[in-house]
Amino acid sequence: MSELAKAYDPTQVESRIYEYWLQERVFEAEVRPGREPFCIVIPPPNVTGALHMGHALDETVQDLLIRWERMRGKETLWLPGTDHAGIATQNKVEEMLAAEGLTRHDLGRGKFLERMWQAKEEHHGWIVEQLQRLGSSCDWRRERFTLDEGCTRAVREAFVTMYERGWIYKGARMINWCPRCTTGLSDLEVEHEERNGSLWHIRYPVEGSDAQLVVATTRPETMLGDTGVAVHPEDARYADLVGRTAILPLMDRPIPIVADEAVQADFAAGALKVTPGHDPTDLEIGQRHNLPSVVVIGDDGRMTEAAGKYAGLDRDECRKRVVEDLQALGLLVRIEPYTHAVGTCSRCDTTVEPLVSEQWFVRPGPLAEPGLEAVRAGLVRFVPDRWTKVYTDWMEGLRDWCISRQLWWGHRIPVWTCGACGEVIVAREDPTECPACGAGADQLAQDEDVLDTWFSSGLWPFSTLGWPDDTPELHYFFPTSVLVTGYDIIFFWVARMITMSMTLMGREPFGEVFIHGLLRDEQGRKMSKSLGNVVDPLGLIDEYGADSLRFALTSLITHGQDITYGTDRLVGARNFCNKLWNAARFTLMNLADRDATAALAEPDLADRWILSRHNAAVAAVNAELEKRNLSQAALVAYDHVWGEFCDWYVELAKVRLYGDDPAQKARAQATLATVFEGILKLLHPLMPFITEELWQVHTQGARGALAVQAYPQGQQEDSDADAERELRICQNVVAAVREVKRAMALSPAERPGVTLKTRDEDALNLLSASARTIASLSQSRVVVEPWSSEPTGSVARIAISTPDGVEVRLDSQGLDETRFERKKLALLETIEACERKLNNPGFLENAPPEVVEGVRGRLAQAQAELEPLLPRGTFRRYDADT
Repeated sequence: MSELAKAYDPTQVESRIYEYWLQERVFEAEVRPGREPFCIVIPPPNVTGALHMGHALDETVQDLLIRWERMRGKETLWLPGTDHAGIATQNKVEEMLAAEGLTRHDLGRGKFLERMWQAKEEHHGWIVEQLQRLGSSCDWRRERFTLDEGCTRAVREAFVTMYERGWIYKGARMINWCPRCTTGLSDLEVEHEERNGSLWHIRYPVEGSDAQLVVATTRPETMLGDTGVAVHPEDARYADLVGRTAILPLMDRPIPIVADEAVQADFAAGALKVTPGHDPTDLEIGQRHNLPSVVVIGDDGRMTEAAGKYAGLDRDECRKRVVEDLQALGLLVRIEPYTHAVGTCSRCDTTVEPLVSEQWFVRPGPLAEPGLEAVRAGLVRFVPDRWTKVYTDWMEGLRDWCISRQLWWGHRIPVWTCGACGEVIVAREDPTECPACGAGADQLAQDEDVLDTWFSSGLWPFSTLGWPDDTPELHYFFPTSVLVTGYDIIFFWVARMITMSMTLMGREPFGEVFIHGLLRDEQGRKMSKSLGNVVDPLGLIDEYGADSLRFALTSLITHGQDITYGTDRLVGARNFCNKLWNAARFTLMNLADRDATAALAEPDLADRWILSRHNAAVAAVNAELEKRNLSQAALVAYDHVWGEFCDWYVELAKVRLYGDDPAQKARAQATLATVFEGILKLLHPLMPFITEELWQVHTQGARGALAVQAYPQGQQEDSDADAERELRICQNVVAAVREVKRAMALSPAERPGVTLKTRDEDALNLLSASARTIASLSQSRVVVEPWSSEPTGSVARIAISTPDGVEVRLDSQGLDETRFERKKLALLETIEACERKLNNPGFLENAPPEVVEGVRGRLAQAQAELEPLLPRGTFRRYDADT
């Protein structure tokens, strides 16, 4: 049997083990009708992006579930892929061109798309490498890309089908426009952030009188496009002005004064400037009162010719000029600080501009109802359940979805216009002639726009399995099993997958949506480049190993709550890996001379106990994974491996492993091997690399990959309550002796005499049979006596009782009494000093809270250490279950 290195070094293991999995084709899934399928489609990362901690969390959860279900015997497919990510990817390549002094328009559409595909190919391998370094067990043969040929066919099929059903239309509506990206955005692509700005109060003269209306605005540059002033119909202050005309300052344009219930009479002076070309509420008011729409800010964020003398100015510069001119004319009443929500582009942070634009839209009605019914009927289940209401509330208020983007990178809209007769052609395949007039393809001009990235992403669960073709994979793996994602894209992506699947496939896309929280730093802040708190997961893998990162992240996941990241969990997870490695070294060393044909003694108490506890841990981990309590599953596994196997059973087994009874040694070896193998299987979904490495060394590669072994299942018949109760009695005694030794300031190597007494005859027999083991574990000399027996001659300096009624007496013979008294005196002095401070009102009022808490902590610690030194102390129970 190979010998393990003294310390675990992930850099020497991980890449080699991943290559082994690939060679063994462990991750490959096939259509096997006789086997239950389990499928997850990966939320596709941006093809030119880099994985961040959010990705690491997402992939860790998915891989945990995939590996667990694979080991449970299901035909398990984790389908990988990447997203073309229209705006984000195009922005990145345009930045690269800008560094060369070029724009996309300099290259033209064809050459620019060549550069886009080049960038995609260059970055694609990096994304795959990052996923593999995390241990992602994807079937890489089936990898997809949202712009590959199959997905492109699916997108066209979806668009044309929805158009034919009347769900997609083209029209002029107010949309969110990004001047930086020069494209329309859906409502979900706009992030609203609170900003400190100003509220400008401006006088609008009333034509033919000395009367004036004072309007308030956060965007004075848009006043150049005002076509009316509105007041509330029940506002008596302005009743006599309704129907009259105001003069638009700076433009000298007469605009009507109208009454509309959308006006908030209690905001500012109660008069609202109406700019239908640049505000959705104003557009609705304008439509009700037949006000024209004047566009004064163009697609590029500069003022248009309609802005008069301000034409050509950037909108921010225009604002400064407008304010200056209003002040010069005496029309600026006042400026006050004002905090308000500003919409920004989620991709480039530029302030978005509401503009009326001709775009393609999806009607929400036909999609919303099936999407709601899928969740109401239980076809799709949110975990945790509270996200169900978030989903349904949003779905019930859906607005028309703008799906066209003024980009070049993406799925070009499959609509052509005939230059000869004006016929509009919506087709699944590129048309070769006009169906109306017969004009050739050279007369057919395709729509310049591309589709919103989320349109193609909405098809991901079934387009990746072959739709619109009727493939065996689609029949077998669809609907998929689970979607794992953060709550931040429920609306962007989850809702669209559900609605599009229900309407196009007539089925739910997945049965479960597992929602996890978002990672935040130790101050609770969102991780962002601007805050400088972004953490590179690959850097953490280099430092701690992939298993440490995975285990740390899993242990932090609670049901949908945001996750506070700190390196302390990583350090703890790395220590756990090292603990497992050291336990493996001990196990393999003591199994090296194992004779599989040797006669076995009956299992002793320690064997029965660890097998029962292992069975309980296995059952608990499976139960917690079923309920998606991932952190609890990790905690159960951790406590079992570290607390029960390493700290107790390994020590208990040493007595027989190093003894001279071959049958007893063989039994201990058999139990050690059984539990060790079970632990490797139990931990594999959580920590795949180290467990696979240990499995291969343990089995010498003769039993295949650990990744495809059967996952352990807890069985009621393997539970042994008597063994657990009996060993707990011994554990409590050992813990009591150790506590007393600490109280007496004895070193672990000092072996004082200890007398154990109990009135319980069964416990007395148990302790007598286990005296050698107790003595070994507690580093003491143990004598077990009946309760009624006379003392053996030594004097009990300290006597404490365990929860099981066992009295533990530490004999004073041979002990340094002065050391005992010195320790007690030091503790009493500490207690007196702490109490003096805490009884001083001045200290409590003036000292920092953390200082006061520190004193309280020292007091509690000193009192706890003193308690067993006092006569007849009692000892807290050691409970193996906790």
